[in-house]
Amino acid sequence: MKRADRLYQLMQRLRDGQLHTAEAMAQDLDVSVRTIYRDMETLASSGVPVEGARGYGYTIGAAITLPPLNLTEGEFQALHLALATLGAAELDQLSLDARSLANKIDAVLPEETGTTPPPFGFATDSFAEAARGFAHMPAIRAAIRARQKLRITTADSEQDIRPLHLEYWGRIWTCICWSETNRDFLPLRVDRITSLAPLPGLFVDEPGKTLVDYRGA
Repeated sequence: MKRADRLYQLMQRLRDGQLHTAEAMAQDLDVSVRTIYRDMETLASSGVPVEGARGYGYTIGAAITLPPLNLTEGEFQALHLALATLGAAELDQLSLDARSLANKIDAVLPEETGTTPPPFGFATDSFAEAARGFAHMPAIRAAIRARQKLRITTADSEQDIRPLHLEYWGRIWTCICWSETNRDFLPLRVDRITSLAPLPGLFVDEPGKTLVDYRGA
C-alpha cells in the first residue's frame, strides 16, 4: 500500500472519535508500530488535529479536511505560485496562513518522487526566492515540449542547456538539464535563473543525454 493511501485510511479510521492504539492500526494495515508513529507525526504536521500519544492511543478532533486530490503539473504549479505570492506578501495573518498551508502540503507530498533531492535541501528556502523563478517557468515548459535548447544565465555562470524535465522539491523547482557547456547533467534551480533565451535549432535524443539516462545514473 502506498503511503498516501495508508494516511487516508488512518484519517478515515480516526474520525470515528474512538481511541485507536498504534498496535491495532499497525496490525490491520500490515505495517510496523514505528511506521504508525511516523504516520501520526506526519498527519499532525500536515494540520490534522491528531490527539493522543505513543503507548496511549490516537483520535482526531473536529477539523476541516479535504478528500485526496490528484493535481496535474500545471495545477500544482498554480497552487505553488499562489502560496509563494501570498507568503511573500506583507498581509499579516493571510501570509502566515499561506505559509502554514504550504507546510501542510510539503508534509504529505508523496515519497515516491523518483530521484533524490539535490544538495540544497527540502523546503528550506523562502517564498520570495521561490516566487522569482516563476517568471521563467512558461518559457522552460515550452522549451521542454518543443525540445528547444536554451541559454541560461545565473549569478555565476552562463550555460547552453537541453531542458529535459521540471521537478518540485519543497517549494523549490529545478529544471533537469543536459548542459552543452559542461557536457554533463545539471539540476538547475529555476529561482537562480536571471535570464534565459532560446537558441536556434531543436535537439533530439542522444545516448547518455536523456532524462532516462539521468535517472539511471
